[in-house]
Amino acid sequence: MTDLIPIIHEKLDQAVSLLNEHHLDCWLTFVRETSQVYDPALNLILGLGLTWESALIVSRSGRKVAIVGRFDADTVRRLNAYDEVIGYDQSIGEPLQAQLAQMNPSRIALNYSLSDAGADGLTFGMYARLTRLLAGTPYAAQFVSAEDVVRRLRERKSSRELERIRRAVDVTQQVYDELFARPLVGMSERQVHALTGDIVTRHGCEFGWERAGNPIVNAGADSAIGHGMPGDLVIQPGQLVHVDMGLRCDGYCADLQRMVYVRREGESEPPEDVRRAWQVCWAALEAGRAALRPGVLGWQVDAAARAELTRHGYPEYMHAFGHHVGQKAHDGGSVLGPQWDRYGDLPNKPVEVGNVFAIELGVMVAPYGYIGIEENVLVTEAGAEYLSAPQMELWQQ
Repeated sequence: MTDLIPIIHEKLDQAVSLLNEHHLDCWLTFVRETSQVYDPALNLILGLGLTWESALIVSRSGRKVAIVGRFDADTVRRLNAYDEVIGYDQSIGEPLQAQLAQMNPSRIALNYSLSDAGADGLTFGMYARLTRLLAGTPYAAQFVSAEDVVRRLRERKSSRELERIRRAVDVTQQVYDELFARPLVGMSERQVHALTGDIVTRHGCEFGWERAGNPIVNAGADSAIGHGMPGDLVIQPGQLVHVDMGLRCDGYCADLQRMVYVRREGESEPPEDVRRAWQVCWAALEAGRAALRPGVLGWQVDAAARAELTRHGYPEYMHAFGHHVGQKAHDGGSVLGPQWDRYGDLPNKPVEVGNVFAIELGVMVAPYGYIGIEENVLVTEAGAEYLSAPQMELWQQ
């Protein structure tokens, strides 16, 4: 955790700027026993677990206050991130009311959102508890969503965050290079999954989501595509092998997919329909990347990629074209996705400089298997640049 302290300081200062940008008086993150329910925003503004009811308050004036249980207070003070750390014993109510009275806010942002899981850490029970603690004060009537603050705090990557993402990308690519340097034919999906774990351990990183399904390994057309666990299917000649892996290094993630075609005896290259699908997928990915510029809405980026894919006769992919990458491989915030109900308002958010996205799409090519492409990009003033070394050619074994 200590290596994240400089980033926590950066993010708290960034939060002050965001409060002023969105005309909010303060942002209140209210939690308890975080080993049970961990608010996603804590990784950005604290980096610690808490036990008793706790309130982390950031005001638009720049004042930052942590009200925590007595036995958490010394640990929070060691961060040197909060202007005041208040420890309590019996009830958080009195110190919380006192701090809000000093700040006298008209708009109090809370961590709830209808669309963004990364900004929806306040449980219903804690919301009810908070309103009860503030009964008799004007503050319970002044709650608004902190969604835009939390979302942009997560999306706007600092230079330190970018350094760590770049390292995660580099290590992920090295792992892929080592994995695909080995002959995969005859290995099962589970064996490839296990081998990848050995390589990752040697590189000193960890997996960016649950190990059971990381990496995703698909051998041929009979393998289930999606966020599943590798099975007993054995890699055979004439198959596409698809691997989707996210690694976390120094607290930040990369999320990349890589592909190989296993040639049959007598083949010097993949079949024509495989080569065509690969080329069209890359054209669609590049169409999306070309549209990925500051100020563009997420759904517009997705539409550009989707249109390029479907105009060649391939079915549209049933997911968003892009998602943010940061402390998590799926980092929350806006999406480069269609305006489907399941995405709520997230496709309608503008792209900004400093955003880091995983952009991805794919098609099934029977009877060979699934082609999936995923690269990581950084949004700059000039557009989106690759953080990863893109796999422009389909690898072969």
